[in-house]
Amino acid sequence: MSANTTVQGSDAVPADGAGPLAPDIGPRVDSGAAPGLSPGSTVAVVGTGTMGQGIAQVALTAGHSVRLYDSAPGRAEEAVAAVAGRLERLVAKGRLGAAERDAALDRLHPAAELAGLADAALVVEAIVERLDVKQGLFADLEKVVGDDTVLATNTSSLSVTAIAGGLRRPGRFVGLHFFNPAPLLPLVEVVSGHATDPDTATRAYETMRGWGKTPVRCADTPGFIVNRIARPFYAEALRVFEEGGADPATIDAALRESGGFKMGPFELTDLIGQDVNEAVTRSVWESFFQDPKFTPSLAQRRLVESGRLGRKSGHGWFPYAEGAERPEPHTAPPAEAPARVTVRGSLGPAEPLVELFEAAGITVRRTTGDGYVELPGGARLGLADGETSFEYRKDDVVSFDLALDYAAASRIVLSAREGMDPDILAEAVGLFQALGKKVSVIGDVPGMIVARTVAMLADLAADAVDRRVATAEDVDTAMRLGVNYPAGPLEWAARIGHRRVCDLLGALHDRYPTGRYAPSLALARRGFDEGAEEQS
Repeated sequence: MSANTTVQGSDAVPADGAGPLAPDIGPRVDSGAAPGLSPGSTVAVVGTGTMGQGIAQVALTAGHSVRLYDSAPGRAEEAVAAVAGRLERLVAKGRLGAAERDAALDRLHPAAELAGLADAALVVEAIVERLDVKQGLFADLEKVVGDDTVLATNTSSLSVTAIAGGLRRPGRFVGLHFFNPAPLLPLVEVVSGHATDPDTATRAYETMRGWGKTPVRCADTPGFIVNRIARPFYAEALRVFEEGGADPATIDAALRESGGFKMGPFELTDLIGQDVNEAVTRSVWESFFQDPKFTPSLAQRRLVESGRLGRKSGHGWFPYAEGAERPEPHTAPPAEAPARVTVRGSLGPAEPLVELFEAAGITVRRTTGDGYVELPGGARLGLADGETSFEYRKDDVVSFDLALDYAAASRIVLSAREGMDPDILAEAVGLFQALGKKVSVIGDVPGMIVARTVAMLADLAADAVDRRVATAEDVDTAMRLGVNYPAGPLEWAARIGHRRVCDLLGALHDRYPTGRYAPSLALARRGFDEGAEEQS
């Protein structure tokens, strides 16, 4: 099998569970503790697909001599030419000087056999995502490189520990998970297997910093940081769709225009490839022994089985053939805004709405209460909390979704029970339209769209930190840089309030008692501590 047959499992684009005995990933360290590779040292890259070429380019522009190897004859030479073309384009764009390009090309060489990598200080593998193939490669590499050579895998879906399991010196083995395209995206997950020496992880971390990357430390857990914690971004959207709460275009619009995400999950999975995204989800779910928090979607499975894989097949959730019309999100027609509202209690993370109401010329009366907006017709308008409208027997209730920034949000999503008095619903629609927002009305969805997604992201993030997968800082950094989230999930949860997030998930758990939404002990502890601080 050709070493350049790269099948990376990561579903991040430019856009064995670690428990109490997980290796201590440790604090950040100064570069003097275990410095990275010197610029003059040799870096070898095995596998010459897109990722391998990208990693080679990054090492090359950092000043290293680079050797490219591929088991398929001629592929290494082709990759050298391809990297040269990449550098030429950088020169044409004014991002690289001609002299720098020439110096870099003098340091770039193909290797005809593995023995040609003998003097490498670091070998990075970027080949097919098959455990047996990777294990065989590193067993062969260990026979030719020196004992102080750092061996690294760019795997995104396999266990770093398992890949290194058969090595004579597994302590010098580490995961270096780059994100595609490697020259552009700053994040690199530095993954310590159960046998990785702390000095090896630190050396790899500092090398990545020397290459201009933003490394984060991570224990060897399914999906590492990004692909583990990102699952709810897709899963909750699919759940809302499967239950008939809203269509893909409206769900995407909610997460983009209210949640602040760059892309919605349906358009993003079309870009990634439905087969790739579904395979990553299934891999993480199976690696966590079918934990319900990671359960795959039947709707996505059927889409893959139908051959609708997204952009690459011409059709996924949306059509991509030339001239095809994309579905538009549901947007409510214009409605008259109420002249006044009563705000009862604090709206919590939605409190900025009060100032926006007033700025729109709506009279606001403040009084005590449970945290909702009372409309002139008597209906209650409240932030999504995991309840459903039909459960309120005496009051007409309309829920509105969470927004990253209510002032900047261009769309607000409302949810109401079927059969609600249209005049009541029109009051709620008109209120938000008076703020200059588009309004989407969806079905009676508990937890709505943005709120339940952010709550689940926060829950998985808190759980990962408490299980010592990574530090809180590294988790938030990874999610902002790896998948371009508008805020780290832990930062966002602190802004919303951990108790509120816990309560929302608790309410969802009551409605879906499968364990999927049960708040983790880590999140519950944060909510308890937050409450204790407020009372002290």
